[in-house]
Amino acid sequence: MRSPLQGKTLSVGQVNDLVKELVEGSDLFHHLQVQGEVSNFKRYPSGHCYFTLKDASGVLKCVMFRYRAVSLKALPLNGDTVLCVGRLGVYERDGVYQLYVDALLPRGLGNLMQQYEALKAKLSKEGLFDEAKKRPLPVNPRTVGIITSPAGAAVHDIITVSHRRNRGVKLLLFPVKVQGEGAAAEIVRALKFMNEHRLAEVLIVGRGGGSIEDLWAFNEEAVVRAVAASKIPVIASIGHETDFTLTDFAADKRAATPSQAAELAVADTDAYLYRVEALQGRSRKALLRIYRDKEAAYRRLAASRILQDPHTLLEVPAERLDRALEKLQRLTQDKLQESGQALGLLAARLDAVSPLAVLQRGYAVVSGEDGTRLVSVNKVRWGEELTTRLADGRIISVVQEIKELDDEKNS
Repeated sequence: MRSPLQGKTLSVGQVNDLVKELVEGSDLFHHLQVQGEVSNFKRYPSGHCYFTLKDASGVLKCVMFRYRAVSLKALPLNGDTVLCVGRLGVYERDGVYQLYVDALLPRGLGNLMQQYEALKAKLSKEGLFDEAKKRPLPVNPRTVGIITSPAGAAVHDIITVSHRRNRGVKLLLFPVKVQGEGAAAEIVRALKFMNEHRLAEVLIVGRGGGSIEDLWAFNEEAVVRAVAASKIPVIASIGHETDFTLTDFAADKRAATPSQAAELAVADTDAYLYRVEALQGRSRKALLRIYRDKEAAYRRLAASRILQDPHTLLEVPAERLDRALEKLQRLTQDKLQESGQALGLLAARLDAVSPLAVLQRGYAVVSGEDGTRLVSVNKVRWGEELTTRLADGRIISVVQEIKELDDEKNS
């Protein structure tokens, strides 16, 4: 078969461009995992790293750009055996092909990457990562559960950001190990406990960044399945922007950092106050329109020929005068009623966004010792300490007697 390039004269640049297009346009050369020995490793002031991978059969030029190299916990030494994950590309200027490295792992982590990809394919096939299964986060949760290490920076960031956005939000920490032996089991136990007792309206699960080994607990199948099975919406906050675990795919929402997780979970009360103030402003404007319309009606009446010239009263039949006054009164009343309805709607919207509106009408919210709101006497035990929230404060009481509605009807 005759080649379409046969007989054509190409420049060196055209040949390099052609090879680049063939190599980089093929999926065959993407997501490659290449193992070899590092040689001539050099990191430049720009942050880019250049080195060569070699084995007994050949050498391969490699480059790792700064935005990828920042994830390296330690730079490899010449002679180290490593696993590089990346894509093959062509550098036209020198006419060479090279491996553009996305991740560089010490020897032995190649098996972990294979496990990761195999489990990801398995769970994806089962539908655990389907977008259709993702649940929306609550708009204004009163209680947020946090599953992470109590000693890490992650929990501090979550608490700081949450309280800045809403001082009244309740944070429940379930301390767990986030790496090493037993970490996966503790995370699974925390997820099940939070769900069984419905202790929060949304959960934040995660830790700060780390290497693939540090984050591996969140790639364990038991953890991924527990996150996917959670009845409470889950925000995964594991690592940084470039670190993805299987838990990230299973969660209802992924946050790049713990601080971002808090922003996703906790409503900004300042924004709510701004909305209330805006509604108040609209109410004041509506009242001003009512008064202005009323004044305008009086001015029209005062400017009429009847009031300008009292002598015309003798010339206008009484019936015509009565009809004119009645029409003016009806128009004024309709306008006032229309403005009053608009004001009523605005007032209702203001009342709807007020969290104390119900309490100010004489109602109360009663919570048990675990903070759960009580909706039935069947959830109360004798001797349990209850908290009653009223419009102006709280009452702490102890249950002395429990009566069901049927008992009161019979008594």
